[in-house]
Amino acid sequence: MRRRRALFIAHEADVAPGYIGEAAAARGFTVERFDIWTADPPDPAAFDLIVPLGSAESAYDDRIAWLAGELDLVRGAVAAGIPVFGICFGAQVVARALGGDVRPAKRPEVGWLTVDTAAEDVVAPGPWLEWHFDALTPPTGAVTLAWSASGVQAYQHGRAMGVQFHPEVSPEILADWIAGSRERLAALDVDADALLIETRERAPRARRAAAVLFDRVLTRLDLADRPDQSRR
Repeated sequence: MRRRRALFIAHEADVAPGYIGEAAAARGFTVERFDIWTADPPDPAAFDLIVPLGSAESAYDDRIAWLAGELDLVRGAVAAGIPVFGICFGAQVVARALGGDVRPAKRPEVGWLTVDTAAEDVVAPGPWLEWHFDALTPPTGAVTLAWSASGVQAYQHGRAMGVQFHPEVSPEILADWIAGSRERLAALDVDADALLIETRERAPRARRAAAVLFDRVLTRLDLADRPDQSRR
């Protein structure tokens, strides 16, 4: 019997699987990170779960060299019945790949915020760490699970799900993001140092919340409590 494989797609060096990667490993997945700017995307059918992570880029910007390949990977995964769980930029890529829309957000969100949820048994109100400057419209046929004043926060389309917030982010990941974003955060009146302190204080709860969310995502995507076995 083989171990299930989870492919985490990273878009920059400071993007990491974080708490969601930990949860995947604890549930018996082999966690494999793919730096998408380094090579052509792999065959999604070789994996049991695809997790596109966040990015400083915008999912509507077709000038990004690797974006077309990632959109094709997501479409290929969905066509092959491979579950996909997109996080922030990843959720936007999944939405766009399936016919939805991505655009600059009228209200960017950075910080620990609660969301309105229509499915608290899947996506709890939080607070969740938000760090996004774009917004998404889910594809036709998707179910919106959570939202905020900025827009959709979670949705499901068949065996694909996306969340706009960042359940994976640890204090170490956030520190890297802040180091390269202080001017942008200041323009939004975000106290970067206070945000990092709060994130450190919330770390134990955030790790637990990420694990709970991941378990619920597995259930929604029909991956929970399945034996390690090949579909092929």
